[in-house]
Amino acid sequence: MAWVTDWAPTADELNSCIDCGLCLPACPTFRLTGDESASPRGRIAAMRAVAGGRAPLDGRFAEIMDLCLQCRACETACPSLVPFGRMMEGARGEVAAHRPDAPTIGRRVLFGRLIGSRVLVALASAAVGLAQRAGLASVGSGPLRKAAALRPIPIPVPTAAGREWLPDGTPIGTVALLSGCVMDAWYSQTHIAVIQVLRTAGYRVVAPPNQTCCGALAAHEGAVYDAARLAERNAEAFEGYDRIVVDSAGCSAHMKGYRHWADGGAKVADRVVDANEFVAQLLTEGLLPVIEGDVPIGIQDPCHLRHAQRIVEAPRAILGAAGCVPIEIDPAGMCCGAAGAYQLTHPDVSDQLGRIKADQIAGAGVAVVASPNPGCEMQLRAHVPPDVEVVHPIEVYWDKIK
Repeated sequence: MAWVTDWAPTADELNSCIDCGLCLPACPTFRLTGDESASPRGRIAAMRAVAGGRAPLDGRFAEIMDLCLQCRACETACPSLVPFGRMMEGARGEVAAHRPDAPTIGRRVLFGRLIGSRVLVALASAAVGLAQRAGLASVGSGPLRKAAALRPIPIPVPTAAGREWLPDGTPIGTVALLSGCVMDAWYSQTHIAVIQVLRTAGYRVVAPPNQTCCGALAAHEGAVYDAARLAERNAEAFEGYDRIVVDSAGCSAHMKGYRHWADGGAKVADRVVDANEFVAQLLTEGLLPVIEGDVPIGIQDPCHLRHAQRIVEAPRAILGAAGCVPIEIDPAGMCCGAAGAYQLTHPDVSDQLGRIKADQIAGAGVAVVASPNPGCEMQLRAHVPPDVEVVHPIEVYWDKIK
């Protein structure tokens, strides 16, 4: 059969996999199930079969694609540099195009359309905040349990978009900040820490008013046309800025791949910098203070920081500059099971991985864990004991230097 979208896996991408199997131990779903179809190699084989007309694009194919966490740990292990994350997004886009009645249609509408509306996100976030305050979330299960694990959501819901912040002296430069969707509403404390650290280094920080959701969640759900639309809008919103700072690992990874999604996306992709790598660079340049100390703190690597962007040392350097000693929770960087919306759409698999990560944290014996991604923080908070704190590394640093 023929692929029908511009983002479908290409023949070169499909043929780049040499079936060596080195990806298998790195794949969380394969390790949990032992099923070849739950491995990167198996999923690529299914894509090849459908692309070659040897198998139908049916419900079984959709299930095989949908079980993937898209953690991209296989890319780190792959000797052939197979672009598996991009292929998965394309394959899910084909499922959406060929099977518009698939069970994932509700998710595609939510993450492709609704999450791009600042008003709707604020209203939904306020509802979650009210449920937290009324104690309704803590007595529920599934999504409600995840809501209970969130940090308290401020009401009214704050937004960074359309604002700017100046340093105390003459700015040494201007950077743009992605305010995002859930980051803006649920993790404003992270934004504040990042903004204040950048101001301390001498930067003027601007959050362009016409920006929107980065589109990562839409791309992961196969809502490829919506992902492209969101990327095009952000390409216009961030025009003219030398650096675009992103403090969510999933968002920075996706925006670094914008050349795949928007006509003007390459110009954005080349200027995107994850907040961790930028702050670590500022520390190296001597633009930020360093605190001495030996406070132990756990470090959990989000998949889209460690595997998609290959950024490992930066958050550890930031914690070290905050007077902390990073304690490795999982040197292999196995996915915590959050994976964007995966913790809501595949709760059983997600919870299995979340419990593994919680056991690793308990084994490390730390009271604080640093994780620079909102989904990971939410997942960890839902599984670790209440007395274990989960925060962004830059929040730890700002708390020490302010």
